[in-house]
Amino acid sequence: MSKTDKMIIASGKKKNSAANTAMTVFVYVVCILIAILCIFPFWAMIVNATRSSAEIQQRAVALIPSSNLMQNYKVLQKYESSGFRPLIGFKNSMIISTLATVCSVYFSTLTAYAIVVYDWKLKRAFFSFVMAVMMVPGQIVVVGFYQMIFKVHLNNTFLPFIIPAIAAPSMVFFMKQYMEPSLSLEIVQSARIDGAKEFFTFNMIALPIMKPAIATQAIFSFVSNWNQLFLPLILLKGDKRTMPVMVSLLKGDIYRTEYGSIYLGLTLTVLPLFIVYFALSKYIIAGVALGSVKG
Repeated sequence: MSKTDKMIIASGKKKNSAANTAMTVFVYVVCILIAILCIFPFWAMIVNATRSSAEIQQRAVALIPSSNLMQNYKVLQKYESSGFRPLIGFKNSMIISTLATVCSVYFSTLTAYAIVVYDWKLKRAFFSFVMAVMMVPGQIVVVGFYQMIFKVHLNNTFLPFIIPAIAAPSMVFFMKQYMEPSLSLEIVQSARIDGAKEFFTFNMIALPIMKPAIATQAIFSFVSNWNQLFLPLILLKGDKRTMPVMVSLLKGDIYRTEYGSIYLGLTLTVLPLFIVYFALSKYIIAGVALGSVKG
């Protein structure tokens, strides 16, 4: 190889290296901007929780916290007579969100297990039906669901939010897509040969393998159930209300609205979601990536 060829190759490598560096910098800049856009609304909400109503009215968005946090909390305490009881709201929301999440995750994984492991005639038809149910907007059945709940006298109870969570078509689809390449049928057959019962095989073999997918879907399900507003607003009353419903009822008198206390109530509502997300966040990227790529 001549000296000229070596110089051309070296020049090409430098250009490629510069292009790769520029692309890397661009990707990092875009990711940082997206992260800032995602974090900014939460930071603005937390900052406004420390500001007074007058400060918020003068300037809706601020980046530096103020010193009115305790005052806003005292204002929140005044709303107890109108039904705002944070501890009760937290308890109710936690019961509904936790039980609904457990039911949806467990039974969706169990349904996916039946589709993947067992061979039965109507398997494809059943899975097609599950996919068809995903296409139906939930708002269409709200009126009928509301009437049914009142006819069976389950209004002002938590059951209408927990029992329907068992049927989660989108979660069944995700679990099936993740389980097909992850769960070896040979392991299931070996467990059967060793005398293991079907539920034992599912609980002790399939569930541990599905841990990343379960954690990912648990985050989505918990957040969705925690943030429910419409159905709890019309079905729950008094001390059965969830935290989002209680916060939605926060209002001042006809002359003034305590914006600082409302932002503080919203911040209290969001805190459990942060805790759940950070507790399970290490699984979310692996769960989403493997569930989509492998499927």
